[in-house]
Amino acid sequence: MSYSSRDRLAGKVAIVTGAAHGLGAETARVLASQGARVAIVDINLEAAQGVVAEIEAAGGEAMAIKVDLTSESEIMGMAEAVEQRFGRIDVLHNNAAALDVPQRQADRDVCNVSIEAWDRALDVNARGAMLCSKHVVPVMLKTGGGSIIHSTSGFGQLGDVTLTAYAASKAALMALSRSIAAQFGKKGIRSNAIMIGFVLNDHAQKTVPEEIKQILLAQHLTPQLGSPRQIADVVAFLASEESSFITGATIPVDGGFTSHSPAMVPLSEYFERQGSNKL
Repeated sequence: MSYSSRDRLAGKVAIVTGAAHGLGAETARVLASQGARVAIVDINLEAAQGVVAEIEAAGGEAMAIKVDLTSESEIMGMAEAVEQRFGRIDVLHNNAAALDVPQRQADRDVCNVSIEAWDRALDVNARGAMLCSKHVVPVMLKTGGGSIIHSTSGFGQLGDVTLTAYAASKAALMALSRSIAAQFGKKGIRSNAIMIGFVLNDHAQKTVPEEIKQILLAQHLTPQLGSPRQIADVVAFLASEESSFITGATIPVDGGFTSHSPAMVPLSEYFERQGSNKL
């Protein structure tokens, strides 16, 4: 079956958490452009309403819901509100993450990570995604299933020198995704994780030093770092029926960052100096 970009998600209802800014906002816009009705979920209601206005101006349909992902009662209310407004839920994109500047500065190596940063990372990134899934899955089952997409990171797979709590929370999401796939696959629910590389969104542009960007770019196998649209397109694919035979997977959307030897960059520089790659 083929789909035009406009009707690829026609009739589907999607929830995107952390959708008021950055990757979440771009994903919400792309899902809406392909026919989905979208719930913009964020703790910042005013910014979420701004994304709704953009979607509606482009001819789409959306609603904004203020939710603190550390509150199960608010998440339960979110699922009820979306079902009441749109009649169903077909897609859940667990995108929200605690990664603002104060959080990053407190989330360091294991001897220097603050317990507050650890708890917040696990509460928002892992527990929040679990609770969203917990309360959305029963709604999905009423109409035969759906697709859940979890945003994770190379930090969840590879050890690094900082962001200890963030890494643990993203590793937890990979396990959560597989559990959901195993538990509800026969009932029509697919669950996948996307392992996202470094993406140049507003947050990264403003707060990440240029030298760090260049270090990360060297470890990507693409000419440029990622863009929000490149991530959103993969989410839209996983939300659609075109991905109906994909579940329980963790898909790298990272420009090859996690695919190569850790020695690749220094070895490339060595061979370039030698004028040959003969070992």
